[in-house]
Amino acid sequence: MIKATRQIIHYFAKKPRNLFLTDSLGALLTTFLLFVVLRNFPEHFGMPKLVLTYLSGIAACLCLYSTVCFYFLKDNWTPFIRGISIANLLYCMLTMGLLFIYFPQLTIIGLLYFLMEIVIILGLVFIEGQVVAAIKNNQ
Repeated sequence: MIKATRQIIHYFAKKPRNLFLTDSLGALLTTFLLFVVLRNFPEHFGMPKLVLTYLSGIAACLCLYSTVCFYFLKDNWTPFIRGISIANLLYCMLTMGLLFIYFPQLTIIGLLYFLMEIVIILGLVFIEGQVVAAIKNNQ
C-alpha cells in the first residue's frame, strides 16, 4: 500500500497536469451522483434535496477549476494544486458538518456514501499535498 502510494505521488509529481484531470473526473462523478442519483432518491439516502443541490454545485465548481487548470496551466503547478487541495478539504469539512446536522435523517446507505466520499477525497488531499512537496523538492 505504501509503495503504491509512493508510486502514485511520483507519477503525479512528474505529470502534475494529470492530477488535475483525476481531480476533475472525481468532482464530475461526485456532481453526477449528488445531483442525479441521490437527489432523485432522497428516501434512500436521507439528505435533503436542497443540500444535495448545493453540494453538487460546489462539486461542479471544483470540477470546473480542475478542468481549467488541466487545459490551461503550463507550469507553476504548486499554488494551483494547493488551491484545489484546500478546496477539497473544505468540501470534506462541510460534508462532515452536514452529516452531524442531518444524522437523524440519514439512512445507512446515505451515511456510508458520504463517509466513503470523504475518505476518498481526503486520500486525494493527502496525495496532492505530497505532490506539492515532491515538486518543490525537485526544483
